[in-house]
Amino acid sequence: METAEHERRAGRASSLVALAAVAAVAASLLLGLWLPAGRRMVWWHPEIVIAVFWSPVAALLLRHRPGLRVGRLMLAAGSSAAVYVLVLNLGPWFDLRGWPGAGLLTWLGTWLWAVDTFALTLVLPLIFPDGRLVSRRFLPVLAVALAVPVIVCVHLTVDPGARRFHNGVSVYPFQDIPLAISATILGTLALGLLSVFVRFLRSPPDVRRQIAWVIYPGVLAQAIIYFGETTPIGDPLRNITIAAVPVCIAIAITRYRLYDIDVVVGRTLVYAGLIAVLSGVYFALAGAAGLVIPGDGPLAGLAGAVGAGAVFEPTRRRLQSGVDGLLHSERDPYRIADKLNRRLQTAADPSAALAVAAEVARAALHATGVVIEVLDREGRTASAEDGVLGDGPHLVPLVWHGEPVGRLLFGVTRTPDARLSGILARNLAELANAARLAADVQRSRERILRTREEERRRLRRDLHDGLGPTLASLAMTVDAARITLQTDPAAADALLERLRTTMGQTIGGIRELVYGLRPPALDELGLAGAIEALGGVVATEDGPRVDVQVDGDLADLPAAAEVAAYRIVQEALTNVHRHAKAGKAVVRLHLNGDLHVTVGDDGVGVPAGVRSGIGMSSMRERAAELGGSCTVGPGPEGGTLVRARLPLNGAPA
Repeated sequence: METAEHERRAGRASSLVALAAVAAVAASLLLGLWLPAGRRMVWWHPEIVIAVFWSPVAALLLRHRPGLRVGRLMLAAGSSAAVYVLVLNLGPWFDLRGWPGAGLLTWLGTWLWAVDTFALTLVLPLIFPDGRLVSRRFLPVLAVALAVPVIVCVHLTVDPGARRFHNGVSVYPFQDIPLAISATILGTLALGLLSVFVRFLRSPPDVRRQIAWVIYPGVLAQAIIYFGETTPIGDPLRNITIAAVPVCIAIAITRYRLYDIDVVVGRTLVYAGLIAVLSGVYFALAGAAGLVIPGDGPLAGLAGAVGAGAVFEPTRRRLQSGVDGLLHSERDPYRIADKLNRRLQTAADPSAALAVAAEVARAALHATGVVIEVLDREGRTASAEDGVLGDGPHLVPLVWHGEPVGRLLFGVTRTPDARLSGILARNLAELANAARLAADVQRSRERILRTREEERRRLRRDLHDGLGPTLASLAMTVDAARITLQTDPAAADALLERLRTTMGQTIGGIRELVYGLRPPALDELGLAGAIEALGGVVATEDGPRVDVQVDGDLADLPAAAEVAAYRIVQEALTNVHRHAKAGKAVVRLHLNGDLHVTVGDDGVGVPAGVRSGIGMSSMRERAAELGGSCTVGPGPEGGTLVRARLPLNGAPA
């Protein structure tokens, strides 16, 4: 609690400091309205940008992370710039009125200018982004960077004319100041940039993205600021780059996972090249058209515009391909997903699709090897491999709607990009689930064929080995009875009695054979009545009470759909009676284009990690035979819920 309260106080204090910095800038600008034009501060002064942009961004960072040293440095530099801006107008104000302290304010402005200028350009690169040095070897560099404002202040105190002004902005020309001072400043800057480069090489991908977000505008800003110390430059360009740096720092530290700097850099290069190419095409065609059609400027411009429009898309594609090759990777997740989907469309089967996905994933992750493993519902594994995985591969689980469907393994020579591998894993999870479903369907078809052939074999065996000999025996008994009836009528009665018993047994065998093909209750009672009768059998003795609910007219259902629904309900109720320990089961039959069958209970539910048995597989196969589906899982209020969808269009009548 004390830590949280301390962080809240620190956040409020940083916000107040930032607000005071902005207020100091506003006060200075208002004060300048009463100063002569030659002595007032210019409104485009770069320190105004530092105070107005860097201070609020620093306060925002410190509210999220109160102990962030980078934020404290930015806030100190922004506050220093704000006071410097105030002093620039307050010193002349005191001087014009003859008030004491004008010289002190002028000297204070010199000191503060050195603080915000060199603290941001020399110290910030050494400690970004975590506030620590990349190595203890850079401690002397940090000490020199902190000493540079003092050195500059002493130098300007001794030689105030060393600092000059261009368009109202102070310039500290390195070519005119003592060589030792300029060498110290520029050498410290070079070593600071070296520390950034070393940190970039040693850091994981997330930190590299943080650094890249600041390097991208920061190097440009550094170059413009230091170039402006020796040569006059445009003030808008300098101010825009100075304002862009804190925004990029905020993105890098607070929200860097939502953006990809590689995409920004790549698109910048692409569209910069596109502008150059289109401009060249436009002016070339406009010039050529001007030679052919002299004096007609609009037609020449139209010709140039048409030509530039015609080459726009081909040029963009070629430039994008070249930039992707230059950056050695495609980092845009949408492009990666699109590339994966386009490649998968050319795959002939799920196995080929997995191989294609492994190839694309390896290229996107810069991996030495990739293995995609798919785990089916029966615990078997199918895999696709591309490259050499190596020792100690990284593993990312593939999860589809909360259910593990496989895993992605890849080997890399450096710290992997967790963000990119996560995006790939989400796309590959859908592919793994599709491959698993395709494998399930294939195995279901194979089981259906095997079951059908086994059923035919059983029928053939029962007819050939059971019914055939029995009928032959009956024929022989009839012949024996006829002969005996002529010679010994009393003995014929025993033969006829035995014949009657054998015929009864034969009729029972035929009935069992017919019952195996189609339950007779379906023809006698209909589907709803047959299931109600089935529920009555299950509810006897200690069985659960079964409630059957019907929605729709089930009178004209195809025979195959009736049998499939009956067998699925029969197997589900058998499982409820044997395993669920339920007091009640509800069977719902809903006809809405397809026949939807659900069987729910209030029992103990399906144990975690249980594998599908013969009964569950049989239910899925019966639904798959009609082109439908069957799932077994936990019910919304506990227990187990079996859901089956049986299409009626393809079911034979």
